Amino acid sequence: MDVLWDADDALTAYDIKDAIEAMRGREMAATTVLTVLSRLEKKGLVSPDKSVRPHRYSAIGSRAEHQAELMHEVLGGSGDRTAVLARFVGGVSPEDAAYLRSLLS
Repeated sequence: MDVLWDADDALTAYDIKDAIEAMRGREMAATTVLTVLSRLEKKGLVSPDKSVRPHRYSAIGSRAEHQAELMHEVLGGSGDRTAVLARFVGGVSPEDAAYLRSLLS
């Protein structure tokens, strides 16, 4: 997902494969990337453009949107939201706490 979030345009599976190989310094199979893209599509995280060959993939939302959704899922699954929020806020920097205050007002 990081490769897609960092991209300016839609990417092919081979573009993604090449980017991951460059980051990790080891080769991987294109079929592995295609399998992961298929799973990400089913989860609603990527959108394929199948009108062109090879197919091109784009992230449906931004990294920030995805991370915010994960935070909402954690809160929604918590038995004690106030304890989770208190623990989270207690661990943020003073600058982040000030930013949170400004967002809430």
